[in-house]
Amino acid sequence: MDETIEFVDFKFEEIVYKTTLTKKFANRKTYHTPDSKKVFAFIPGTILKVLVKEGHKVKKGDALLVLQAMKMDNFLLATRNGVVKKVYVKQGEVVPKHILLLELK
Repeated sequence: MDETIEFVDFKFEEIVYKTTLTKKFANRKTYHTPDSKKVFAFIPGTILKVLVKEGHKVKKGDALLVLQAMKMDNFLLATRNGVVKKVYVKQGEVVPKHILLLELK
């Protein structure tokens, strides 16, 4: 058995360690910082109400739309100040998880 072990640098709290990685860890999805301008469905459900229109000015914390999932009404809030660029859903529409619902400028 002629298997070579491949060591990689792994930095944690400013200290660099030499280590090996499991296949699962090496093939994981890389983390990307979420875009605060985009609002996605965090759970599948039905759009009960769209509370904003394109061109609408919103402040951080303003309700943008209501997503009903598992018999609960979830108010999706603006995570930043901005202007509604595009609304991709309409009232009554059934949406899957992770779909883009609206976008801010």
